[in-house]
Amino acid sequence: MSAQTQTVTSADGTTIAYQAYGEGPALVFVSGATQRKEDWTELAETMADSGFRAVTYDRRGRGDSGDTTPYAVEREIEDLAAVIAVNGGTAGLLGQSSGGALANRATAAGLPITTLATFETPYRVGEGPKPPVDYVEHLQDLYDADDPAAMLEYFVLAGVGEPQEQVNQMKQTPFWESLVPVGRTVLYDAYCLGGSQAPLPTELLASITVPMLCLGSTGSPDWLRAGAEASAQAAPDARFLVLEGEFHSAPASVLAPVLAEHLRR
Repeated sequence: MSAQTQTVTSADGTTIAYQAYGEGPALVFVSGATQRKEDWTELAETMADSGFRAVTYDRRGRGDSGDTTPYAVEREIEDLAAVIAVNGGTAGLLGQSSGGALANRATAAGLPITTLATFETPYRVGEGPKPPVDYVEHLQDLYDADDPAAMLEYFVLAGVGEPQEQVNQMKQTPFWESLVPVGRTVLYDAYCLGGSQAPLPTELLASITVPMLCLGSTGSPDWLRAGAEASAQAAPDARFLVLEGEFHSAPASVLAPVLAEHLRR
């Protein structure tokens, strides 16, 4: 199954590119840091086979979408609203990683979202690792200097927590080169997460009244699952579920039936 790239214009005039698979109730995928719409193809195709309209889109600054400045989280919420509007008017959301923070904000803002699922939104709770206190400020300086390669490296070092040796190896690969063009957008994810320490937004989560599913993976470190579990505890109609998976992800064959059940609530 293939999907043609289409575009919609956001409220501030930014072009947002998306792909839609299948027909039925809409499910929009909200990408995490460095992800683009094509990263969702397998899961989108699987959800389409299950009777849903699976929509993937490039968040602003990525892939085929534009990037009107200055950036604000509110503009990303407007982007998502435009994608939902052109794909039936209502939708369920799946937010992956920091995309979960954007999905949470959009739902709390009152977008026409019927159900919400998030996969390990990296809120930093308990004693888990935290980025430096000046993480966002340093990213902003690199952003202002128009240095996406340095932003990407700093994100992987200080945000993800990979050692310099591992990052040096990654920088020698074509995969790394493919990520550099979206390096500027790691700052956007940091703003969606609420700043350097990515605190759990308890009040925001408490305002989300749609059915919510907070997912974790058996292959992830405890602190990522802890953020997902804390999110479920803070929302009024939420549950926490751990899936068999890899680091910060689960196979489409595992994730799709869980999503389908949740969407049909």
